[in-house]
Amino acid sequence: MATASGELGIIGGIAARFRTCPVTRLRVDLAAERLIKANAVAAVVFLAIGGLMGLLVALTRWPAVHLLDSEAFYQVLTLHGLNVLLFWIIFFEIAILYFASAVLLNCRLATPRLAWAGFGLMVMGALLTDWAVLQGDSSVMFTSYVPMQASPNFYLGLILFAVGALVGCAVFFGTLVIAREERTYEGSVPLVTFGAITAAIIAVFTIASGAIILIPTWLWSLGYIGHIDTLMYKLVWWGMGHSSQQINVSAHVAVWYAIAAILLGAKPLSEKVSRTAFFLYILFLQLACAHHLLVEPGLSAEWKVFNTSYALYLAVLGSMIHGMTVPGSIEAAQRRNGYVHGMFEWLRKAPWDNPAFAGMFLSLVMFGFIGGISGVVLGTEQLNIMMHNTLYVPGHFHGTVVAGTTLAFMALTYLVLPLIFRRRVIWPTLAKWQPYLFGIGAAGISLFMLGAGTLGVPRRHWDITLSDAILSFDFQPAAYLMLGLNGLFALLATVGGILYVLVTVGTVLFGEKVTEENALAALGPMPARVAEAGGSAQVGRHGGEGLVHLPGTYVLVGVFFVAFALYYFVNWKYLSELWPIS
Repeated sequence: MATASGELGIIGGIAARFRTCPVTRLRVDLAAERLIKANAVAAVVFLAIGGLMGLLVALTRWPAVHLLDSEAFYQVLTLHGLNVLLFWIIFFEIAILYFASAVLLNCRLATPRLAWAGFGLMVMGALLTDWAVLQGDSSVMFTSYVPMQASPNFYLGLILFAVGALVGCAVFFGTLVIAREERTYEGSVPLVTFGAITAAIIAVFTIASGAIILIPTWLWSLGYIGHIDTLMYKLVWWGMGHSSQQINVSAHVAVWYAIAAILLGAKPLSEKVSRTAFFLYILFLQLACAHHLLVEPGLSAEWKVFNTSYALYLAVLGSMIHGMTVPGSIEAAQRRNGYVHGMFEWLRKAPWDNPAFAGMFLSLVMFGFIGGISGVVLGTEQLNIMMHNTLYVPGHFHGTVVAGTTLAFMALTYLVLPLIFRRRVIWPTLAKWQPYLFGIGAAGISLFMLGAGTLGVPRRHWDITLSDAILSFDFQPAAYLMLGLNGLFALLATVGGILYVLVTVGTVLFGEKVTEENALAALGPMPARVAEAGGSAQVGRHGGEGLVHLPGTYVLVGVFFVAFALYYFVNWKYLSELWPIS
């Protein structure tokens, strides 16, 4: 009897640690669920801070408004970069890592207490860094290039944040080991989890780069080290500064696959091909760091050419594979769902009223056409000399990190709220419009920054008129137009961002509780075939649909390649006009 009672107690304890998702039928570890919630909430808070700072930056660059003075501008610009490029995105990515391991693999989270310690370090580090900037002596911008020196707390905060993120990655890898040992899944890990593994591996490289350079820089700010070599700092720092964005790419591609699976029942066209594309990211994606150093005189031409014009294209190949397999899997799923007429019925009758799908597909298109193409241009050594340290660089970032990653994470939030927070999204009409407002705004910001950068507008100067410069320069009238339009689209993106924060916070606080009966409806509009089947659990399953006819995807990919080729060679035309030969 004692033995039987003990066994029942163990079974009851295990049941108390888990719940079953009524939609995906996955077993959710409650400890992991609480950590996912905490990281997601922190992410939204820092997005709100960074987004507000971004609006102030855009209004200052808009010549007709020119809101801030130079001192306030660089302080705000520093806060903007740190909060949106590091804090918002990495908090959300840690939440994705816990979901992709503990939830998708039906297992318990490794060492929840250690995970909470890591979360605490991340919060402490982010707040300490923001506080250091607000003190007024750390306006060194996101790059914090030496010999500019911030206060010691600025570097210490970043170090603490990085250590906390590294702890989160360690918990993720530990959870994978537990899932394998306890056999909580069959075969290889799901593709979404494989994408998260890719992101975590790149994150370890990123954090290691940050530690290698930020720890001695912190000691330098304290006076214990007398000198930091400028070129060495740039080389190692961009191993963190740019690679942190490569974590984003891996994570948001995994999000694309996840949303397509949950809402449409989509499976990857080929697991092996998609996994190979992620593997190319692990091997080559960090080489994109080199495009920030292509005009540095201390690095050899051989190093620059190899890292950009040769090896970097293998990472581009990975993105191009995903750029075909994601819409291809969507088209295949939609045709199975009954949308078989014509070339694009599958796309026209996709659930565009569902903010999760709309945000995901807009992210896919904008990341490819804006962020991807501009990234290849920046990564070409000869073309880079035209855009380096112009607004073209943040224009590219806004095409990848904002129109790509941030929009994808916003889209995922509309599924996280009913599936993890178990709250039905409030204000569905506002939620429906939010991805379009934010996405169009982000695309406009990116495009007009790219245009201003092509016209030579400097990246870091607070005043396009150069009113306080010793040597003046008159930009073309088109440059003023570009920055004015950038300001207008920044306002539009801000409206979309405010709606996202309001809907998210309002849903968490006041949203209708999701039950077994309304769980599927809480996910929003989806194809009738998927809804009638009781929802899709494909996010945790494997693909293997085989070859199918995908005429719509072929056309979309063809349009992309034509746009890519035209824009690429137009920039070579611009380059030929830099130094006319008489």
